[in-house]
Amino acid sequence: MTPQAAKKLAWGWPILFVLAALVPLLHPSSYMLDIGVNVMIWAIVAYGLNVILGYTGLLSLAHAGFFGIGAYTVGILTLKAGWNFWLAWPAGVLLCALLGYGLGLVAFRTKGDAFSIFTLGVGVIIQLVINKWDRLTGGNDGLNGINPPPGLEGLSKMVGLKLTGGFYYLALLALILTVVVVARARFSTFGRSLIAIRGGEDLARSAGIDVYAHKLRAMLLSTAIAGFAGGLYAAYVGFMGSAITGPVTAFTVLLYLLVGGLGTLVGPLLGTGVMYTLSQGLKGLQDYQYLVFGPLLVLLVMFAPQGLVGLWERLKGRRGGKKDA
Repeated sequence: MTPQAAKKLAWGWPILFVLAALVPLLHPSSYMLDIGVNVMIWAIVAYGLNVILGYTGLLSLAHAGFFGIGAYTVGILTLKAGWNFWLAWPAGVLLCALLGYGLGLVAFRTKGDAFSIFTLGVGVIIQLVINKWDRLTGGNDGLNGINPPPGLEGLSKMVGLKLTGGFYYLALLALILTVVVVARARFSTFGRSLIAIRGGEDLARSAGIDVYAHKLRAMLLSTAIAGFAGGLYAAYVGFMGSAITGPVTAFTVLLYLLVGGLGTLVGPLLGTGVMYTLSQGLKGLQDYQYLVFGPLLVLLVMFAPQGLVGLWERLKGRRGGKKDA
């Protein structure tokens, strides 16, 4: 990326977030705000997966499990332990970070496909534990009646918005924080080391990089971000079920990331926005929506294997080449 391109990208984020902040002031329908909140929450989950897959090159299929752990931690602490949401939320993030670090201690002794299969097994175990531990998680019935964050509804009314509008701004702040953290990590020495590991672990070791330690830190950051999104999701939806921790959720988030562009800063948000909005628009087709998704994914793999961001950069490069000619 050239310095000019980096400068344009740096200016683009504040403009994007300012425009996003103006949306509730235009008084759109609750349905549109709901889509916006969900896009931002799931984009945060995709950013977490991007850290471990896009930057480090490791496909972790336990990501949805940590999203669920963060969500259930908030639900259990607020409903059964009487905690305030603003304390339960960071507690869920911390728990996910610690468990992710523990997973890494074992999982990083495997490589390649074995790592992905191992993490998929961990994700399935997380779902089974949540589903079977009735006294703590509610089992098949899930957790009902999770209250919104204290003070959010009152603050929303003060500025003339409904609760959904308050959640929209909370999700936007959470997304901004996530993007800032991921961007700082990506363009730091730590992030450059992760990119080197993705390029080849042996080569990274020869450059003096502690591969094992860096992968542990990447897993910690990735799972913490997943838990961060999960806690916000629990408060927004108000109900938790074990289905969100399963492989279907893991592969859905992976799809968002692949469509947007692996290893890019804007890819997780772009991919989530496009795919989630499209899925909501095609919901009326029920199972037939996959007749639309299938060909679209085939076209994406054929013409944009590096995602929408990669496609844009390739088209921009061709345009620049024509001008030079």
